[in-house]
Amino acid sequence: MPDGERPVRGRLDQPRVPGRFRLPRWDADTFGRFAEAAARFMGTAQFIVVMTVVVILWVSVNLIGLAGLRWDPYPFILLNLFFSTQASYAAPLILLAQNRQDDRDRIQADADRRRAAAQKADTDYLAREIAALRIALSEVATRDFVRSELSRLIEEIDRRDPPNPVPAATPEP
Repeated sequence: MPDGERPVRGRLDQPRVPGRFRLPRWDADTFGRFAEAAARFMGTAQFIVVMTVVVILWVSVNLIGLAGLRWDPYPFILLNLFFSTQASYAAPLILLAQNRQDDRDRIQADADRRRAAAQKADTDYLAREIAALRIALSEVATRDFVRSELSRLIEEIDRRDPPNPVPAATPEP
């Protein structure tokens, strides 16, 4: 190593060399999906049945104590600790899942509101166009009106100038 140069590890102007141990990096979306999956599972009958079976086995084994297996005697303090730990993790996971669902619902409601506003604008436009067409059609002469006017004019012309009888054709000698 040349004089005056320190190893890279000790220099402050150089980034540190990463160590071997790293905590896993979870982005918010990944953890949110995990929370939703956990909350979804905790809301199933399968979870309730599994928990019921576990509690029955836990209490049975600790009350009967087969072959000296009594790791949690009657007040079941360890079971209570297990339930408390589960509840302390379940509540925030469920709240996180609910928050994500609220966000999705809010986005969906905004999209529905925009879609409804666009449909209302389209409907209003079409209603104005139909009203304009009705007004325009009320000013347009109808076929019956034109026929009656033509008949009246023909009668008036006939009254003023009676039709000349066409002379009969005479044979030429």
